[in-house]
Amino acid sequence: MPFLLESYISGETVVVKNIIKSIFGNNQNEPEEIAPVVVEQIEFEPQLLPQVHQSHQLNVGYYQSVGKQREHNEDALFTLTTAINSGEGILEFGLYIVADGMGGHQHGEIASEVAIRSLAGYVTRKVFTPLFNPRPSQPQDSLQEIMREGMQEAHRTILRSAPGGGTTMTSLLLLGDQMTIAHVGDSRAYTILNDGNLQCLTRDHSLVNRLIELGQLTIDEAANHPQRNVLYRALGLGEPFEPDIQTIHLVQNKYLILCSDGLWGVIPESTMTKIIHESDDPSHACQQLVDAANEAGGPDNISVILVMLPK
Repeated sequence: MPFLLESYISGETVVVKNIIKSIFGNNQNEPEEIAPVVVEQIEFEPQLLPQVHQSHQLNVGYYQSVGKQREHNEDALFTLTTAINSGEGILEFGLYIVADGMGGHQHGEIASEVAIRSLAGYVTRKVFTPLFNPRPSQPQDSLQEIMREGMQEAHRTILRSAPGGGTTMTSLLLLGDQMTIAHVGDSRAYTILNDGNLQCLTRDHSLVNRLIELGQLTIDEAANHPQRNVLYRALGLGEPFEPDIQTIHLVQNKYLILCSDGLWGVIPESTMTKIIHESDDPSHACQQLVDAANEAGGPDNISVILVMLPK
């Protein structure tokens, strides 16, 4: 579980739509009740959509454990995977989030949960809902701007609902063959390429990683540093707040992984890669990853989401 640092470094047909509204609430600009609509065919304008897939589908697994040494789970995760027929193929999209709360059991657990609900609700309203309309529309803002503002909204929600608490949050928004990542803290996003190599896609906002970047600490020294869990950037940690945002065109990618430091900080990346390669089922792979972390001592809460991309 990471800790806050304030003084170190500055700075998804209508039925589905109604289900989503029941979870996340209505858009204030939309009517409360939606009349049933029958749509025989929806024609999307090609320029509104990323590349669609002709076959296969996103295959997603997730797993979580409180660990062996914690009494409470301050991690939270969210997965939403769906698809819609675009006429040319299947447009697949999904939203995946992992958050690791901090600030004590009550504050950390609340912070991670409200942050995930806030971001998921915001992105659903801004990106997914327009695509479900009989006349699908393009989001008014870029995906990067939507993810950035969604993270900011989650940050403000923590300040209101869990003062004194904070959380990491790493999120992936998939739309066709594009992925936008929004990240803050030291939970991580990885990808496994078609050649089998594992790559970390995010940068830890931790004190020790910053010292490594400055050349003041080696990787070996950081692994045992007494302040290795101290963060200088997290949701709920004062102002200013700025998430890392990036968009990646998925061409050579086979898997995407989101996890808290209860996984990546406990088992080697080589072990993570081996477990994933040896399993054809993402759900089974996630359970094995968590089991491996627990077998290694399970010092922290453990959360992982694994996305197998269409071939």
